[in-house]
Amino acid sequence: MNYILFDGPSRNNLLPFTFTRPVADIRIGILTIREKWEAYLDFTTTTVTEDYLSDKFPMVEMDENIMINASFLPNQTLAEMVKNLEANQAIFHNEDVIAFYTKDTQDDIDFDAYEAIEYVDDVLKIEHTWDIFSKNGEAIQEDFELLTKGRQSQPIPEMTVAFNRSDIFIEEGAKLPLCSLNAENGPIYIGKNAEIMEGSMIRGPFALCEGATVKMSAKIYGPTTVGPFSKVGGEINNSVIFGYSNKGHDGFLGNSVLGEWCNLGADTNNSNLKNNYAEVRLWDYQTESFAKTGLQFCGLMMGDHSKCGINTMFNTGTVVGVSANIFGSGFPRNFVPSFSWGGSSGFTTYLTKKAFEVAKVVMSRRDIEFTEVDAAILEHVFEDTKKFRRNYHKVID
Repeated sequence: MNYILFDGPSRNNLLPFTFTRPVADIRIGILTIREKWEAYLDFTTTTVTEDYLSDKFPMVEMDENIMINASFLPNQTLAEMVKNLEANQAIFHNEDVIAFYTKDTQDDIDFDAYEAIEYVDDVLKIEHTWDIFSKNGEAIQEDFELLTKGRQSQPIPEMTVAFNRSDIFIEEGAKLPLCSLNAENGPIYIGKNAEIMEGSMIRGPFALCEGATVKMSAKIYGPTTVGPFSKVGGEINNSVIFGYSNKGHDGFLGNSVLGEWCNLGADTNNSNLKNNYAEVRLWDYQTESFAKTGLQFCGLMMGDHSKCGINTMFNTGTVVGVSANIFGSGFPRNFVPSFSWGGSSGFTTYLTKKAFEVAKVVMSRRDIEFTEVDAAILEHVFEDTKKFRRNYHKVID
């Protein structure tokens, strides 16, 4: 069977992260949503996403396809239901379609002609950016069970302090000398060739993905995910870092999500609680205004390739777009559009030529090429976000 993950109606609610990737390639828990589905289905997937992303994330369409809404995270029961779908059957959760089996083209779908199968159990669904950190604990637990079932962990080093050892899993090549691992509140997963340096204190749920590093004397509270080949230090609480990003120094990151290729300068801090304990509002790309989250704790949402200088301070509920460069004293605005250059004193446009030069250097350090396809995606984002630079920050453009 051919499985295709589609973005669904939540795509725009997940900006700025979906500016540069399909919904399926968002990381939550240990794995990306795509990696979860492929593990449960034991099959590769392709993607229906925005046209400008399709060269990097192509779709393979056959005569018969099962389409899966990538906002839904799989579990064993749901995956079996998807694998057992027959032609013109669709799985729904409440009124939302999870998956359907079709022989028609994408433009010819009429769900009134489908046999509806209701999925009645609980299921994790990612509809908003803040779901990525607020639902991360449940996602880590499910991924931990999936990845470790029937397998044996590498031994915990003799000089490492560990609580609830049965919920700690260490992959081959990982290093973790003289640190503290507390899995009493949730599992701890240490990926292949990852490293936790001396003196670090980790509380689960926690996932350190392949090749990632926790620097000396870090304090990390779960649920937190550090994506592949990222580096973190200082204090982190309930945050998700997608991959290839650095928060390598002291400073606080809480209730936050960082995309790929981000870098936080030394002693960068974000607020995750308003002084009056009021509900946090976040920038909404669809309404082009700030919207309620229902959360008391919410920190920083930072898109791919964005950076900030030393001693940067982010206010509660700050959204930073793609390829922004923030520096200087004081708090920048709570919404920083993509390709912005500056800080609290004002912004100018960060031209793509300069942004691409940085991206090439940054990615080459990890032996990854910044391709023409990558450049075309970022060029599209630059053009697509001009109105935010022009309308929201009057000093831009």
